[in-house]
Amino acid sequence: MNALWPVLACLAFGAASPESGADVPRKYLEGLPFPMGDIREPAFPRRTVSITSYGAAGDGVTMNTDAIQRAIRDCAGAGGGTVDVPPGIWLTGPIRLMSNIRLHVGKGAVVLFSRRFEDYPLIAGPDGTARSFRCIACIYGYRLENVAITGGGMFDGQGESWRPVKKEKMTRSQWQRLLTSGGAVSADGGTWFPSRGAMEGEEYVKSLSRKEGVTADDYLRAREFLRPVMVQLVDCRNVLIDGGTYTNSPSFHIQPVQCEDVVIRNISVTAEWFAQNGDGIDISSCRRVVVYDCLVNAGDDAICLKPGKLSPRQGAGAACENIVIADCVVYHGHGGFVIGSQTYGGARNIAVRNCSFHGTDVGLRFKSAKGKGGRIENVYIDGITMTSIGAEAILFDLLYSSSPGTASAGDPPGNDGGEHLPEFRNVLIKNIVCAGAETAVRILGLVSMPVQGITLDSVVITSATGLICTDADGTALRHVSIRPAHGPVMSFTRSHGVTISGAPLPVGAQPFLRVEESGPGAITLEGSVPGNIELGAGVSADAVVRR
Repeated sequence: MNALWPVLACLAFGAASPESGADVPRKYLEGLPFPMGDIREPAFPRRTVSITSYGAAGDGVTMNTDAIQRAIRDCAGAGGGTVDVPPGIWLTGPIRLMSNIRLHVGKGAVVLFSRRFEDYPLIAGPDGTARSFRCIACIYGYRLENVAITGGGMFDGQGESWRPVKKEKMTRSQWQRLLTSGGAVSADGGTWFPSRGAMEGEEYVKSLSRKEGVTADDYLRAREFLRPVMVQLVDCRNVLIDGGTYTNSPSFHIQPVQCEDVVIRNISVTAEWFAQNGDGIDISSCRRVVVYDCLVNAGDDAICLKPGKLSPRQGAGAACENIVIADCVVYHGHGGFVIGSQTYGGARNIAVRNCSFHGTDVGLRFKSAKGKGGRIENVYIDGITMTSIGAEAILFDLLYSSSPGTASAGDPPGNDGGEHLPEFRNVLIKNIVCAGAETAVRILGLVSMPVQGITLDSVVITSATGLICTDADGTALRHVSIRPAHGPVMSFTRSHGVTISGAPLPVGAQPFLRVEESGPGAITLEGSVPGNIELGAGVSADAVVRR
Protein backbone atom coordinates (compact mmCIF):
# COMPACT_ATOMS: atom_id res chain seq x y z
CA MET A 1 0.00 0.00 0.00
CA ASN A 2 2.81 2.44 0.82
CA ALA A 3 4.31 2.01 -2.66
CA LEU A 4 0.97 2.87 -4.27
CA TRP A 5 0.21 5.86 -2.07
CA PRO A 6 1.84 8.61 -4.19
CA VAL A 7 -0.14 7.57 -7.28
CA LEU A 8 -3.38 7.17 -5.33
CA ALA A 9 -2.83 10.58 -3.74
CA CYS A 10 -2.47 12.10 -7.17
CA LEU A 11 -5.76 10.59 -8.35
CA ALA A 12 -7.84 10.94 -5.25
CA PHE A 13 -8.59 14.62 -5.18
CA GLY A 14 -11.62 15.10 -7.39
CA ALA A 15 -12.57 14.18 -10.94
CA ALA A 16 -10.22 14.65 -13.85
CA SER A 17 -12.47 17.04 -15.78
CA PRO A 18 -10.57 20.27 -16.56
CA GLU A 19 -11.17 23.58 -14.90
CA SER A 20 -11.98 26.08 -17.66
CA GLY A 21 -9.41 28.79 -18.28
CA ALA A 22 -10.55 32.38 -17.72
CA ASP A 23 -10.06 35.34 -19.99
CA VAL A 24 -7.62 38.10 -19.10
CA PRO A 25 -9.69 41.10 -17.89
CA ARG A 26 -11.02 43.05 -20.85
CA LYS A 27 -9.56 46.36 -19.65
CA TYR A 28 -6.08 45.11 -20.52
CA LEU A 29 -7.03 44.12 -24.05
CA GLU A 30 -9.49 46.83 -25.10
CA GLY A 31 -8.65 50.22 -26.59
CA LEU A 32 -5.25 49.10 -27.84
CA PRO A 33 -3.82 50.66 -31.01
CA PHE A 34 -3.28 47.18 -32.42
CA PRO A 35 -5.42 44.01 -32.55
CA MET A 36 -4.78 41.72 -29.61
CA GLY A 37 -7.75 39.39 -29.28
CA ASP A 38 -8.56 37.38 -26.18
CA ILE A 39 -5.91 35.56 -24.15
CA ARG A 40 -7.19 32.62 -22.16
CA GLU A 41 -5.42 31.35 -19.11
CA PRO A 42 -4.40 27.68 -19.03
CA ALA A 43 -6.91 25.14 -17.73
CA PHE A 44 -6.05 22.23 -15.44
CA PRO A 45 -7.85 19.08 -14.30
CA ARG A 46 -9.41 19.17 -10.84
CA ARG A 47 -6.69 17.02 -9.39
CA THR A 48 -4.33 18.04 -6.56
CA VAL A 49 -1.35 16.32 -5.01
CA SER A 50 0.76 17.58 -2.15
CA ILE A 51 4.52 17.18 -2.25
CA THR A 52 4.29 15.90 1.34
CA SER A 53 2.67 12.73 -0.03
CA TYR A 54 6.02 12.02 -1.65
CA GLY A 55 8.04 12.47 1.52
CA ALA A 56 8.93 16.17 1.19
CA ALA A 57 9.74 17.93 4.48
CA GLY A 58 9.46 21.67 4.98
CA ASP A 59 12.17 21.92 7.62
CA GLY A 60 14.66 23.98 5.58
CA VAL A 61 17.33 21.26 5.67
CA THR A 62 15.84 18.21 3.93
CA MET A 63 16.64 18.13 0.20
CA ASN A 64 13.27 17.80 -1.55
CA THR A 65 14.25 17.76 -5.22
CA ASP A 66 13.31 14.15 -5.82
CA ALA A 67 10.01 14.36 -3.94
CA ILE A 68 8.87 17.47 -5.82
CA GLN A 69 9.89 16.02 -9.17
CA ARG A 70 8.09 12.75 -8.56
CA ALA A 71 4.94 14.62 -7.59
CA ILE A 72 5.08 16.60 -10.85
CA ARG A 73 5.81 13.49 -12.94
CA ASP A 74 3.03 11.38 -11.46
CA CYS A 75 0.44 14.16 -11.60
CA ALA A 76 1.32 14.90 -15.23
CA GLY A 77 1.18 11.18 -16.03
CA ALA A 78 -2.33 11.00 -14.60
CA GLY A 79 -3.49 13.79 -16.93
CA GLY A 80 -2.31 16.89 -15.09
CA GLY A 81 -3.50 19.04 -12.22
CA THR A 82 -2.08 20.98 -9.28
CA VAL A 83 1.08 20.12 -7.35
CA ASP A 84 0.69 21.82 -3.98
CA VAL A 85 3.52 23.17 -1.84
CA PRO A 86 2.10 23.85 1.66
CA PRO A 87 3.54 26.17 4.34
CA GLY A 88 7.13 25.39 5.29
CA ILE A 89 10.66 25.94 4.00
CA TRP A 90 11.29 23.53 1.17
CA LEU A 91 14.95 23.17 0.22
CA THR A 92 15.36 21.91 -3.33
CA GLY A 93 17.50 21.77 -6.41
CA PRO A 94 16.13 22.70 -9.84
CA ILE A 95 12.46 21.93 -10.53
CA ARG A 96 11.48 20.83 -14.04
CA LEU A 97 7.84 21.51 -14.90
CA MET A 98 5.68 19.46 -17.25
CA SER A 99 2.65 20.16 -19.42
CA ASN A 100 -0.75 20.50 -17.73
CA ILE A 101 0.86 21.14 -14.34
CA ARG A 102 0.16 24.02 -11.99
CA LEU A 103 2.80 24.40 -9.30
CA HIS A 104 0.97 26.08 -6.43
CA VAL A 105 3.10 27.53 -3.62
CA GLY A 106 0.74 28.69 -0.89
CA LYS A 107 1.13 31.51 1.60
CA GLY A 108 3.63 30.61 4.27
CA ALA A 109 5.60 28.39 1.87
CA VAL A 110 9.19 29.21 0.89
CA VAL A 111 10.86 27.29 -1.93
CA LEU A 112 14.55 27.63 -1.09
CA PHE A 113 16.89 26.75 -3.94
CA SER A 114 20.10 24.94 -3.10
CA ARG A 115 23.48 26.68 -2.77
CA ARG A 116 25.26 23.53 -3.97
CA PHE A 117 26.58 24.10 -7.49
CA GLU A 118 26.62 20.38 -8.22
CA ASP A 119 22.82 20.28 -7.83
CA TYR A 120 22.45 22.23 -11.10
CA PRO A 121 23.03 20.16 -14.26
CA LEU A 122 24.53 21.86 -17.31
CA ILE A 123 22.34 22.03 -20.41
CA ALA A 124 23.26 22.90 -23.99
CA GLY A 125 20.41 25.26 -24.69
CA PRO A 126 16.78 24.16 -24.39
CA ASP A 127 17.00 21.43 -27.04
CA GLY A 128 20.57 20.23 -26.48
CA THR A 129 21.91 21.61 -29.76
CA ALA A 130 23.71 24.74 -28.59
CA ARG A 131 27.50 24.86 -28.63
CA SER A 132 27.62 26.41 -25.17
CA PHE A 133 26.30 25.20 -21.84
CA ARG A 134 24.87 26.81 -18.72
CA CYS A 135 23.24 25.72 -15.48
CA ILE A 136 19.61 24.73 -15.79
CA ALA A 137 17.16 27.27 -14.33
CA CYS A 138 15.85 26.89 -10.79
CA ILE A 139 12.39 26.35 -12.33
CA TYR A 140 12.55 25.18 -15.93
CA GLY A 141 10.22 24.06 -18.69
CA TYR A 142 10.71 23.34 -22.38
CA ARG A 143 8.01 23.02 -25.05
CA LEU A 144 5.19 22.76 -22.53
CA GLU A 145 1.46 23.36 -23.02
CA ASN A 146 -0.72 24.69 -20.20
CA VAL A 147 1.66 25.37 -17.33
CA ALA A 148 1.34 27.67 -14.33
CA ILE A 149 3.09 28.82 -11.16
CA THR A 150 0.59 30.24 -8.66
CA GLY A 151 0.06 31.08 -5.01
CA GLY A 152 1.18 33.58 -2.41
CA GLY A 153 4.40 31.91 -1.33
CA MET A 154 8.05 32.78 -1.95
CA PHE A 155 10.88 31.53 -4.14
CA ASP A 156 14.37 32.33 -2.82
CA GLY A 157 17.25 31.70 -5.23
CA GLN A 158 20.02 32.24 -2.64
CA GLY A 159 21.76 34.17 -5.39
CA GLU A 160 24.48 35.57 -3.14
CA SER A 161 26.24 32.23 -3.50
CA TRP A 162 26.47 32.77 -7.28
CA ARG A 163 26.61 36.49 -8.09
CA PRO A 164 29.68 38.74 -8.35
CA VAL A 165 29.51 42.12 -6.60
CA LYS A 166 31.09 45.36 -7.79
CA LYS A 167 32.93 47.38 -5.17
CA GLU A 168 31.53 50.64 -6.53
CA LYS A 169 28.03 49.52 -5.53
CA MET A 170 28.88 48.87 -1.87
CA THR A 171 29.55 51.02 1.15
CA ARG A 172 32.99 50.60 2.74
CA SER A 173 31.62 48.51 5.60
CA GLN A 174 29.57 46.32 3.23
CA TRP A 175 32.63 45.70 1.09
CA GLN A 176 34.76 44.77 4.09
CA ARG A 177 32.14 42.28 5.32
CA LEU A 178 32.06 40.76 1.86
CA LEU A 179 35.83 40.35 1.80
CA THR A 180 35.88 38.64 5.19
CA SER A 181 33.19 36.17 4.07
CA GLY A 182 35.61 34.43 1.70
CA GLY A 183 35.44 34.21 -2.07
CA ALA A 184 37.88 35.83 -4.49
CA VAL A 185 38.61 39.36 -5.71
CA SER A 186 39.54 40.41 -9.24
CA ALA A 187 43.10 41.57 -9.99
CA ASP A 188 42.02 45.21 -10.11
CA GLY A 189 40.30 44.89 -6.73
CA GLY A 190 36.99 46.10 -8.13
CA THR A 191 34.86 42.93 -8.16
CA TRP A 192 34.22 40.25 -5.54
CA PHE A 193 33.27 36.72 -6.60
CA PRO A 194 31.79 34.06 -4.31
CA SER A 195 34.44 31.58 -5.47
CA ARG A 196 37.61 31.40 -7.53
CA GLY A 197 35.77 29.21 -10.03
CA ALA A 198 33.21 31.98 -10.57
CA MET A 199 35.98 34.56 -11.02
CA GLU A 200 37.95 32.50 -13.54
CA GLY A 201 34.91 31.15 -15.36
CA GLU A 202 34.41 33.95 -17.88
CA GLU A 203 37.86 33.65 -19.45
CA TYR A 204 37.64 29.87 -19.41
CA VAL A 205 34.27 29.93 -21.22
CA LYS A 206 35.71 32.29 -23.82
CA SER A 207 38.52 29.81 -24.44
CA LEU A 208 35.98 27.00 -24.94
CA SER A 209 34.05 29.06 -27.49
CA ARG A 210 37.09 28.87 -29.76
CA LYS A 211 37.21 25.07 -29.64
CA GLU A 212 35.26 22.40 -31.49
CA GLY A 213 33.55 19.38 -30.00
CA VAL A 214 33.22 20.67 -26.44
CA THR A 215 30.96 18.77 -24.05
CA ALA A 216 29.23 19.40 -20.75
CA ASP A 217 32.24 17.92 -19.00
CA ASP A 218 34.43 20.65 -20.50
CA TYR A 219 32.13 23.27 -18.98
CA LEU A 220 32.00 21.75 -15.50
CA ARG A 221 35.06 23.74 -14.47
CA ALA A 222 33.06 26.94 -15.11
CA ARG A 223 29.77 25.85 -13.49
CA GLU A 224 30.10 28.37 -10.66
CA PHE A 225 30.24 31.13 -13.29
CA LEU A 226 27.27 29.84 -15.36
CA ARG A 227 24.56 31.22 -13.11
CA PRO A 228 21.01 29.88 -13.48
CA VAL A 229 17.91 31.97 -14.13
CA MET A 230 15.25 31.59 -11.44
CA VAL A 231 12.24 30.87 -13.71
CA GLN A 232 12.84 30.07 -17.37
CA LEU A 233 10.11 28.66 -19.57
CA VAL A 234 11.22 28.07 -23.17
CA ASP A 235 9.03 27.58 -26.26
CA CYS A 236 5.89 27.07 -24.16
CA ARG A 237 2.22 27.83 -24.87
CA ASN A 238 -0.48 28.99 -22.45
CA VAL A 239 1.62 30.10 -19.50
CA LEU A 240 0.38 31.65 -16.24
CA ILE A 241 2.53 33.09 -13.44
CA ASP A 242 0.16 34.42 -10.80
CA GLY A 243 1.08 35.60 -7.31
CA GLY A 244 4.06 35.01 -5.08
CA THR A 245 7.39 36.65 -4.37
CA TYR A 246 10.53 35.89 -6.39
CA THR A 247 13.67 37.03 -4.64
CA ASN A 248 17.44 36.83 -4.73
CA SER A 249 17.92 35.04 -8.05
CA PRO A 250 21.42 34.03 -9.16
CA SER A 251 20.65 35.87 -12.43
CA PHE A 252 17.37 36.97 -14.08
CA HIS A 253 14.24 36.32 -12.04
CA ILE A 254 11.40 35.65 -14.51
CA GLN A 255 12.24 34.85 -18.16
CA PRO A 256 9.74 33.39 -20.59
CA VAL A 257 11.63 32.65 -23.84
CA GLN A 258 9.97 32.07 -27.24
CA CYS A 259 6.62 31.58 -25.49
CA GLU A 260 3.12 32.52 -26.64
CA ASP A 261 -0.07 33.34 -24.72
CA VAL A 262 1.60 34.33 -21.47
CA VAL A 263 -0.01 36.00 -18.43
CA ILE A 264 2.15 37.32 -15.58
CA ARG A 265 0.29 39.06 -12.74
CA ASN A 266 0.23 39.83 -9.04
CA ILE A 267 3.87 38.91 -8.46
CA SER A 268 6.62 40.69 -6.54
CA VAL A 269 10.21 40.51 -7.69
CA THR A 270 12.85 41.76 -5.29
CA ALA A 271 16.64 41.79 -5.30
CA GLU A 272 19.43 43.83 -3.79
CA TRP A 273 20.06 46.90 -5.92
CA PHE A 274 23.64 45.70 -6.46
CA ALA A 275 22.53 42.24 -7.67
CA GLN A 276 24.54 41.74 -10.85
CA ASN A 277 22.26 40.86 -13.80
CA GLY A 278 19.38 40.72 -11.35
CA ASP A 279 16.70 41.57 -13.93
CA GLY A 280 13.09 41.42 -12.82
CA ILE A 281 10.84 40.27 -15.68
CA ASP A 282 12.55 39.60 -19.04
CA ILE A 283 10.18 38.84 -21.91
CA SER A 284 12.41 37.21 -24.51
CA SER A 285 11.09 36.61 -28.04
CA CYS A 286 7.52 36.12 -26.84
CA ARG A 287 4.17 36.91 -28.42
CA ARG A 288 0.74 37.65 -26.96
CA VAL A 289 1.84 38.54 -23.44
CA VAL A 290 0.01 40.45 -20.70
CA VAL A 291 1.86 41.59 -17.54
CA TYR A 292 -0.16 43.44 -14.89
CA ASP A 293 -0.32 44.29 -11.20
CA CYS A 294 3.33 43.43 -10.59
CA LEU A 295 5.86 45.04 -8.24
CA VAL A 296 9.53 44.93 -9.18
CA ASN A 297 12.63 45.95 -7.24
CA ALA A 298 15.51 44.74 -9.39
CA GLY A 299 19.29 44.78 -9.49
CA ASP A 300 19.28 45.38 -13.26
CA ASP A 301 16.50 46.13 -15.75
CA ALA A 302 13.08 45.81 -14.14
CA ILE A 303 10.56 44.94 -16.88
CA CYS A 304 12.38 44.29 -20.13
CA LEU A 305 11.71 43.05 -23.66
CA LYS A 306 14.55 41.10 -25.26
CA PRO A 307 13.74 40.56 -28.95
CA GLY A 308 16.11 37.83 -30.05
CA LYS A 309 15.92 34.48 -31.83
CA LEU A 310 12.61 32.83 -32.72
CA SER A 311 11.98 29.13 -32.12
CA PRO A 312 11.28 26.81 -35.08
CA ARG A 313 7.65 26.61 -33.92
CA GLN A 314 7.11 30.38 -34.17
CA GLY A 315 6.02 31.95 -37.42
CA ALA A 316 7.95 34.67 -39.20
CA GLY A 317 7.71 38.21 -37.88
CA ALA A 318 8.83 40.28 -34.93
CA ALA A 319 10.26 38.29 -32.03
CA CYS A 320 8.38 40.34 -29.41
CA GLU A 321 4.86 41.13 -30.59
CA ASN A 322 1.46 41.99 -29.10
CA ILE A 323 2.59 42.69 -25.55
CA VAL A 324 0.72 44.66 -22.87
CA ILE A 325 2.26 45.83 -19.59
CA ALA A 326 -0.05 47.66 -17.18
CA ASP A 327 -0.58 48.72 -13.57
CA CYS A 328 2.96 47.83 -12.49
CA VAL A 329 5.23 49.54 -9.95
CA VAL A 330 9.03 49.58 -10.08
CA TYR A 331 11.14 50.81 -7.14
CA HIS A 332 14.61 50.14 -8.44
CA GLY A 333 16.12 49.01 -11.69
CA HIS A 334 18.49 50.16 -14.37
CA GLY A 335 15.30 50.89 -16.30
CA GLY A 336 11.64 50.83 -15.33
CA PHE A 337 10.46 49.62 -18.73
CA VAL A 338 13.18 48.58 -21.17
CA ILE A 339 13.59 47.30 -24.72
CA GLY A 340 17.04 45.92 -25.58
CA SER A 341 19.92 45.84 -25.72
CA GLN A 342 19.81 42.98 -28.22
CA THR A 343 16.98 43.90 -30.59
CA TYR A 344 17.93 41.90 -33.68
CA GLY A 345 14.69 39.88 -33.55
CA GLY A 346 12.52 42.99 -33.74
CA ALA A 347 9.51 44.11 -31.69
CA ARG A 348 6.17 45.62 -32.60
CA ASN A 349 2.75 46.26 -31.12
CA ILE A 350 3.82 47.02 -27.56
CA ALA A 351 1.59 48.86 -25.05
CA VAL A 352 2.69 50.08 -21.62
CA ARG A 353 -0.03 51.67 -19.50
CA ASN A 354 -0.46 53.18 -16.05
CA CYS A 355 2.85 52.26 -14.44
CA SER A 356 4.97 54.01 -11.79
CA PHE A 357 8.76 54.10 -11.48
CA HIS A 358 10.34 55.36 -8.25
CA GLY A 359 14.11 55.62 -7.96
CA THR A 360 15.07 53.76 -11.13
CA ASP A 361 18.30 54.70 -12.92
CA VAL A 362 16.31 55.37 -16.11
CA GLY A 363 12.55 55.49 -16.53
CA LEU A 364 11.70 54.44 -20.10
CA ARG A 365 14.84 52.91 -21.59
CA PHE A 366 15.33 51.88 -25.22
CA LYS A 367 18.82 50.60 -25.96
CA SER A 368 20.64 48.83 -28.75
CA ALA A 369 23.82 49.06 -30.79
CA LYS A 370 25.37 48.26 -34.14
CA GLY A 371 25.57 44.52 -34.60
CA LYS A 372 22.70 43.95 -32.13
CA GLY A 373 19.95 45.83 -33.87
CA GLY A 374 16.57 45.10 -35.44
CA ARG A 375 13.36 47.02 -36.10
CA ILE A 376 11.41 48.24 -33.06
CA GLU A 377 8.11 49.83 -34.08
CA ASN A 378 4.57 50.58 -32.96
CA VAL A 379 5.32 51.15 -29.29
CA TYR A 380 2.60 52.97 -27.31
CA ILE A 381 3.27 54.21 -23.78
CA ASP A 382 0.50 55.99 -21.91
CA GLY A 383 0.24 57.14 -18.30
CA ILE A 384 3.60 56.82 -16.54
CA THR A 385 4.53 58.54 -13.29
CA MET A 386 8.13 58.75 -12.11
CA THR A 387 10.03 60.16 -9.15
CA SER A 388 13.75 60.44 -8.31
CA ILE A 389 15.11 59.11 -11.60
CA GLY A 390 18.91 58.85 -11.44
CA ALA A 391 19.69 59.56 -15.10
CA GLU A 392 17.19 59.97 -17.98
CA ALA A 393 13.43 59.90 -17.55
CA ILE A 394 13.20 58.85 -21.22
CA LEU A 395 16.20 57.43 -23.09
CA PHE A 396 16.77 56.18 -26.63
CA ASP A 397 20.37 55.00 -26.91
CA LEU A 398 21.34 53.31 -30.17
CA LEU A 399 25.01 53.30 -29.17
CA TYR A 400 24.50 51.35 -25.97
CA SER A 401 27.78 50.66 -24.22
CA SER A 402 26.47 48.51 -21.34
CA SER A 403 27.06 51.30 -18.81
CA PRO A 404 23.87 51.46 -16.70
CA GLY A 405 22.29 54.85 -16.27
CA THR A 406 24.48 56.52 -18.88
CA ALA A 407 24.19 57.20 -22.59
CA SER A 408 26.87 57.04 -25.24
CA ALA A 409 28.70 60.15 -26.45
CA GLY A 410 27.44 60.02 -30.03
CA ASP A 411 27.86 58.45 -33.46
CA PRO A 412 30.75 59.93 -35.47
CA PRO A 413 29.60 61.31 -38.85
CA GLY A 414 30.60 59.13 -41.78
CA ASN A 415 30.30 55.84 -39.85
CA ASP A 416 28.49 53.45 -42.20
CA GLY A 417 27.18 51.30 -39.35
CA GLY A 418 27.60 47.82 -40.86
CA GLU A 419 25.02 45.07 -40.38
CA HIS A 420 22.20 44.68 -37.85
CA LEU A 421 21.59 48.38 -37.33
CA PRO A 422 19.02 49.17 -34.62
CA GLU A 423 15.93 50.85 -36.06
CA PHE A 424 13.47 52.55 -33.71
CA ARG A 425 10.38 54.10 -35.29
CA ASN A 426 6.78 54.99 -34.55
CA VAL A 427 6.95 55.34 -30.78
CA LEU A 428 4.22 57.32 -28.97
CA ILE A 429 4.87 58.37 -25.37
CA LYS A 430 2.07 60.37 -23.74
CA ASN A 431 0.69 61.44 -20.38
CA ILE A 432 4.00 61.32 -18.56
CA VAL A 433 4.78 63.06 -15.27
CA CYS A 434 8.28 62.91 -13.78
CA ALA A 435 9.21 64.72 -10.57
CA GLY A 436 12.98 64.69 -10.58
CA ALA A 437 15.48 63.32 -13.11
CA GLU A 438 19.06 64.14 -14.02
CA THR A 439 18.12 64.48 -17.70
CA ALA A 440 14.57 64.83 -18.96
CA VAL A 441 14.89 63.14 -22.36
CA ARG A 442 17.86 61.88 -24.34
CA ILE A 443 17.41 60.63 -27.91
CA LEU A 444 20.64 59.31 -29.38
CA GLY A 445 20.33 57.79 -32.83
CA LEU A 446 22.87 56.83 -35.46
CA VAL A 447 24.05 58.96 -38.37
CA SER A 448 23.36 55.97 -40.62
CA MET A 449 20.04 55.14 -38.91
CA PRO A 450 18.38 58.04 -37.07
CA VAL A 451 15.61 57.41 -34.57
CA GLN A 452 12.38 57.97 -36.52
CA GLY A 453 8.87 59.05 -35.65
CA ILE A 454 9.13 59.61 -31.90
CA THR A 455 6.14 61.51 -30.46
CA LEU A 456 6.01 62.94 -26.95
CA ASP A 457 2.54 64.20 -26.01
CA SER A 458 1.44 65.79 -22.72
CA VAL A 459 4.72 65.30 -20.88
CA VAL A 460 5.82 67.15 -17.74
CA ILE A 461 9.35 66.59 -16.43
CA THR A 462 11.35 68.38 -13.74
CA SER A 463 15.07 67.70 -14.20
CA ALA A 464 18.59 69.02 -13.90
CA THR A 465 19.05 69.18 -17.69
CA GLY A 466 16.47 69.24 -20.45
CA LEU A 467 15.85 67.35 -23.68
CA ILE A 468 18.92 66.36 -25.72
CA CYS A 469 18.31 64.91 -29.19
CA THR A 470 20.98 63.76 -31.67
CA ASP A 471 20.37 62.02 -35.01
CA ALA A 472 16.59 61.80 -35.07
CA ASP A 473 14.04 62.38 -37.82
CA GLY A 474 10.36 63.24 -37.49
CA THR A 475 10.29 63.95 -33.76
CA ALA A 476 7.01 65.55 -32.58
CA LEU A 477 6.75 67.33 -29.21
CA ARG A 478 3.20 68.28 -28.24
CA HIS A 479 2.51 70.02 -24.95
CA VAL A 480 5.86 68.96 -23.56
CA SER A 481 6.76 70.93 -20.45
CA ILE A 482 10.37 70.36 -19.39
CA ARG A 483 11.68 72.32 -16.42
CA PRO A 484 15.47 72.02 -16.25
CA ALA A 485 17.55 73.52 -13.47
CA HIS A 486 20.10 74.79 -15.99
CA GLY A 487 20.93 74.90 -19.70
CA PRO A 488 18.54 74.95 -22.64
CA VAL A 489 15.13 73.35 -22.37
CA MET A 490 15.65 71.48 -25.65
CA SER A 491 18.78 70.79 -27.73
CA PHE A 492 18.85 69.24 -31.21
CA THR A 493 21.88 68.07 -33.20
CA ARG A 494 21.67 66.60 -36.70
CA SER A 495 17.91 66.24 -36.26
CA HIS A 496 15.30 67.03 -38.92
CA GLY A 497 11.54 67.12 -39.24
CA VAL A 498 11.15 68.22 -35.62
CA THR A 499 7.85 69.88 -34.67
CA ILE A 500 7.28 71.59 -31.32
CA SER A 501 3.85 72.82 -30.23
CA GLY A 502 2.40 73.98 -26.92
CA ALA A 503 5.71 73.98 -25.06
CA PRO A 504 5.99 76.62 -22.30
CA LEU A 505 9.24 78.35 -21.38
CA PRO A 506 10.05 77.73 -17.70
CA VAL A 507 10.93 80.78 -15.64
CA GLY A 508 14.65 81.51 -15.86
CA ALA A 509 15.35 78.99 -18.65
CA GLN A 510 17.90 80.35 -21.15
CA PRO A 511 17.70 79.53 -23.95
CA PHE A 512 14.56 77.58 -24.81
CA LEU A 513 16.06 75.93 -27.87
CA ARG A 514 19.59 75.15 -29.06
CA VAL A 515 20.23 73.84 -32.59
CA GLU A 516 23.48 72.29 -33.84
CA GLU A 517 24.53 70.86 -37.23
CA SER A 518 21.06 71.12 -38.78
CA GLY A 519 19.94 72.44 -42.14
CA PRO A 520 17.06 74.70 -43.27
CA GLY A 521 13.63 73.86 -41.84
CA ALA A 522 14.98 71.30 -39.40
CA ILE A 523 12.81 72.59 -36.53
CA THR A 524 9.23 73.84 -36.83
CA LEU A 525 7.65 75.81 -33.98
CA GLU A 526 3.85 75.73 -34.00
CA GLY A 527 1.67 78.23 -32.15
CA SER A 528 2.90 80.18 -29.15
CA VAL A 529 6.23 78.45 -28.63
CA PRO A 530 9.02 80.55 -27.06
CA GLY A 531 11.40 82.09 -29.56
CA ASN A 532 14.46 82.18 -27.35
CA ILE A 533 16.79 80.29 -29.67
CA GLU A 534 20.53 79.64 -29.79
CA LEU A 535 22.11 78.51 -33.08
CA GLY A 536 25.41 76.65 -33.27
CA ALA A 537 28.30 77.49 -35.56
CA GLY A 538 27.31 77.22 -39.21
CA VAL A 539 23.58 76.85 -38.51
CA SER A 540 21.54 79.42 -40.44
CA ALA A 541 18.52 81.23 -39.07
CA ASP A 542 16.19 79.33 -41.40
CA ALA A 543 16.96 76.09 -39.54
CA VAL A 544 14.06 77.07 -37.27
CA VAL A 545 10.75 78.13 -38.82
CA ARG A 546 7.42 79.21 -37.34
CA ARG A 547 4.03 78.11 -38.48
